[in-house]
Amino acid sequence: MGFGMTTVLLNMHNAGWFELGSMIMAMGLFYGGIAQIIAGIMEWKKGNTFGTTAFTSYGLFWLTLVFLFFIPKYGWWDGPEPSALIAYFFMWGLFTFYMFLGTLKLNRALQIVFLTLAILFWLLAIRDYTALGTGVANPMIEKITGYEGIFCGFTAIYAACAQVLNEVYGRTVLPIGPVKK
Repeated sequence: MGFGMTTVLLNMHNAGWFELGSMIMAMGLFYGGIAQIIAGIMEWKKGNTFGTTAFTSYGLFWLTLVFLFFIPKYGWWDGPEPSALIAYFFMWGLFTFYMFLGTLKLNRALQIVFLTLAILFWLLAIRDYTALGTGVANPMIEKITGYEGIFCGFTAIYAACAQVLNEVYGRTVLPIGPVKK
């Protein structure tokens, strides 16, 4: 849920709905970042390597992303070069794609979350690539990226809701697709 809600809010900004501000930064630090790291530690205690890797990695993704915004704003260091951000998003897309391959043994809901997230990271890299030289991203790619990110975030929200409600009610309230064995 922390990943999904934070992703939706950031991509509402990417779609042009509102400015990047303290609400998104706070969500990125606390619910997208710290809460997911805690969830990853809880998954580690359960012996779930996939859950540990996913939650801690994406929690740390959110923390690094927020710091990439803060570092230049407060004069701690220069901000990343545009080509560095392209590499940053590309590598997160690559990591996410291999995590997607892991979901092929899990359920359909997680497959959709991880596939749309890999696409989102690569769209972010493409968006930043279109800004090289001019500093202005292609507005069409920026909007597509934002809307794809909103979709990705809502798929994560759905998966989280389904897992919680299905467990609480002891039956399928929201389907998540077949679980592969």
